[in-house]
Amino acid sequence: MSILKNSPLRIVFMGTPDFAVGSLKHILEAGLNVVGVITAPDRPAGRGQKLQESAVKQFALQHDLKILQPTNLKDAEFLKALEVLQANLQVVVAFRMLPKEVWQMPAYGTFNLHASLLPQYRGAAPINWAIINGETETGVTTFFIDEKIDTGNIILQQKEIIHPEDNVGDLHDRLMETGAKLVVETCKLIEKGNVELKAQKDAPELKPAPKIHKETCEIDWSTSLETIYNHIRGLSPYPGAWTTMVQGDKEEQIKIFATKMEVGKHHYNVGTLVLDKKSIKVAVQNGFILLLELQLPGKRRMKVNEVLNGLKLEEGAYLR
Repeated sequence: MSILKNSPLRIVFMGTPDFAVGSLKHILEAGLNVVGVITAPDRPAGRGQKLQESAVKQFALQHDLKILQPTNLKDAEFLKALEVLQANLQVVVAFRMLPKEVWQMPAYGTFNLHASLLPQYRGAAPINWAIINGETETGVTTFFIDEKIDTGNIILQQKEIIHPEDNVGDLHDRLMETGAKLVVETCKLIEKGNVELKAQKDAPELKPAPKIHKETCEIDWSTSLETIYNHIRGLSPYPGAWTTMVQGDKEEQIKIFATKMEVGKHHYNVGTLVLDKKSIKVAVQNGFILLLELQLPGKRRMKVNEVLNGLKLEEGAYLR
């Protein structure tokens, strides 16, 4: 790819959730010229189904930025409106897949921020899967977009340690900040023409990061203590790991958000709930999962001491 040198940046920023806001904020704080923001259309949300603006739109409105909200990225009117902005660089953070006519439009090209060390964890949920799989390190990558998903030439990468107690929310917030700084650094390198691209190399041991579905979130109590612990923190605070609580003929789905591991031998069947005045434990293969925060049907998310105040379990209750 031929990179122009020393042409002042005219940036179109594309993003939707909170994760993208961090990058847009840092771009503006760096004094870079944002000529437009592309974000998702307003969507109905909540019980009242009121139209909800994306986090990026809310931020863009506060900073008087030009906003486009296309439903179809190939629509002729949208493409014309995008062209009118005369951007020479497009920055994409947590947005949808772009058609070729969009990502090829600016002279400098279009780069994306991805929350993993590519080529590992390509896909929609890299932060979740890194924790679910028990990784101790991840990071962020900026790369130029091409025809496939998350496969383009790498511009910059920055590593981030995953701590044993991190959940997705913790790691999300750190990667948002690290990624935002990397986006600004990438913009400046592109503007100066100092980009050194690195091709991604595929390998058999690559781990994917597909979209999280409800079935992904179900806890399998037959797996190891550490696997269960990582699975729960890899889905917390959103969308939340869930399981089925069985008491006699009654079955209810509950969500679990925070736990601790307790290694040790016991005589209980896997999934058995063990209660005392201060704790709720779940028996697993090589110890217990201590439940710290959970959500019972029709209730809010609660600490275990709040749950114990009103929880009455039949003898033999278990999680399945």
